Amino acid sequence: MYLLSDCIGGACTILSGIHSPADVKKLPEKKIPELAREIRRTIIEVVGRNGGHLSSNLGVVELTIALHRVFDSPEDAIVWDVSHQCYAHKLLTGRYDRFNTLRRRGGISGFTRKDESPHDFFNCGHSSTSISSALGLLMAWNIEKRPGKVVAVIGDGALTGGMAFEALSHAGQLSKNLIVVLNDNQMSIDHNTGSISRYLSRMTMSAHYQTFRYKVDRMIDRVPYLSKYLEKFIFRFKRSMKGLLLTNNLFVDMGFEYVGPLNGHDEHELEIVFRRVEKLQRPVVVHIVTKKGKGYSPAEDNPEVFHGIGPFCISDGKVEKFDTLSFTESFSNSLMELAAKRSDIAAVTAAMAKGTGLAAFARHYPERFFDVGIAEEHAVTFGGGLATGGLTPVICIYSTFMQRAVDQVIHDIALQNVHAVIVLDRAGVVPNDGETHQGLFDIALFRPVPGLRIMCPASAEDLKLCLNYAVSSQGATLIRYPKLTCPSEQDAFSQPVVQGRGTLVTCSSFAPSLEAGFELHDDCGNGRILFVCTGGIYSEVLVAARALLLENVYADIYTLRFIKPVDEDYFTDIASKYDGIVLAEDGVVTGGVCAYLQNVLLLAGIRNVAVKAFPDRFYSHGTRGQICADAHMSPEYLEKAALELAGSGSSVHTVEIVSRNAKGGRQ
Repeated sequence: MYLLSDCIGGACTILSGIHSPADVKKLPEKKIPELAREIRRTIIEVVGRNGGHLSSNLGVVELTIALHRVFDSPEDAIVWDVSHQCYAHKLLTGRYDRFNTLRRRGGISGFTRKDESPHDFFNCGHSSTSISSALGLLMAWNIEKRPGKVVAVIGDGALTGGMAFEALSHAGQLSKNLIVVLNDNQMSIDHNTGSISRYLSRMTMSAHYQTFRYKVDRMIDRVPYLSKYLEKFIFRFKRSMKGLLLTNNLFVDMGFEYVGPLNGHDEHELEIVFRRVEKLQRPVVVHIVTKKGKGYSPAEDNPEVFHGIGPFCISDGKVEKFDTLSFTESFSNSLMELAAKRSDIAAVTAAMAKGTGLAAFARHYPERFFDVGIAEEHAVTFGGGLATGGLTPVICIYSTFMQRAVDQVIHDIALQNVHAVIVLDRAGVVPNDGETHQGLFDIALFRPVPGLRIMCPASAEDLKLCLNYAVSSQGATLIRYPKLTCPSEQDAFSQPVVQGRGTLVTCSSFAPSLEAGFELHDDCGNGRILFVCTGGIYSEVLVAARALLLENVYADIYTLRFIKPVDEDYFTDIASKYDGIVLAEDGVVTGGVCAYLQNVLLLAGIRNVAVKAFPDRFYSHGTRGQICADAHMSPEYLEKAALELAGSGSSVHTVEIVSRNAKGGRQ
């Protein structure tokens, strides 16, 4: 255990001299522990300032060093599953001088990215992909007669994802020399659940066999001339011994050689094993046991909290708390209220109980809470089964991860016409985590699904009403909301939910107060500019609407409680009262709701319309404001679109704005 003082400050005399894996190989073995300490100190300091994934990265420091001392990246490929544990890898592959820019605009990503380094083979941010990707890469190299080893590093939590087993089965069938490093820390994000975690724990108890196995291997290596002939015999002998002395090994049954479990923090032992494994010409699983948060007491004690964390105080690990309510917290509170009244409500998540706000539900109603592990497809279909059995499942998954379960939503929820509620957290713009985590595709993916209602609340009260409506209504409802602090409430958000209709927030309800220096004199009446927006981008639209007051332009805001269905007559009746309509959504433009609404308006003869949605491309990491600005979806661009419409209208209604000085007198 390192003291906190060991993790703060100080020059990284060894790490600063590492410019490539070749420099790691040159280090004398006695310097490796010091290098590991410098890596941990650097990671803690930068994540403390910038936020990021801490626990998982601190747990793989020795493993990363050993991999780069044995294998020759990029001639050999190291493929990281999820890749949120790649910080040490980045530090050892020439990115130390830029590491302080981690997750910042224009800086290095918190995940592997091909455009950052030739040592990063895939842009990865989702789980359970590494074995499939690595196996495909290895087969391509084999066909091209290219030498080189391919190593897939996967955590035990990622094995709950079905694609990992599909890849293991295929790899065993092909019988190629793929190396799979199984990092067993009994954690994914929350504590691992299910039989796979228990199975790995049982395997950890078989270390006696591994000791015997390595003694035999060393003896074979010392036999001159005969070692290569004995190798095949010994391999069969070891398989027989495993059958006699040990319970069945899943990986061996799939066609892999199995090595482990090993101490994942003993770099010397790992090097020895990897050098032996490198010579094997068949698929092998190297099972290592690590501790998440290794070397930093707060992260070791609370690895879930420090899995993905914002900036924190390094000396004590405390995160600054703000007296604001997020959409996730609002959802959690609203669901708890409903669950207290209705015993039929069950909650389902995919290894994200804390991230989705379901931890409180799990504590109070454990018999109705189901964490299925990193298995989004199963979560949705399992929820469909719960609904068929008479329960009301609330299936809560991040928008970016729900991309994996599109077929299940169609086939096992909507087609079955079951009563289920799907909640998409982190819909729309997601800061810092980059391309793989943006929630910009769910509207386009799920709007075409027959019979699926889609709702997008704009505030905490709005979310509460939407959730109540979804739970009380028959059929399937999807609710999406952003990773964001809830905006201030408006009276309109307290209006009862009517299917297909949104809420109209008028200019008079958010006009600047007298204390802010302005006074609204004109009767608002029917305004001339109307913002129509999804709830996830209401905060930016509100800023734009307020800014328009300074330009003597009055704008109301119509928030779309329902993306689907939409009461078209009600919507066009409201829109017809305005000279210009700005449609804005926190999703990609192709297949989005704005294109559909624009067509509705055109058919109604309303043509002075601007569409503002995210262009079809992937968005890099940055703050929410930076990502919105990059997509021309920030308040400034929304205001500009409204001003252009106001200028092109037949008549533009303006509002008299009277500026007041600090003493209340007119200027």
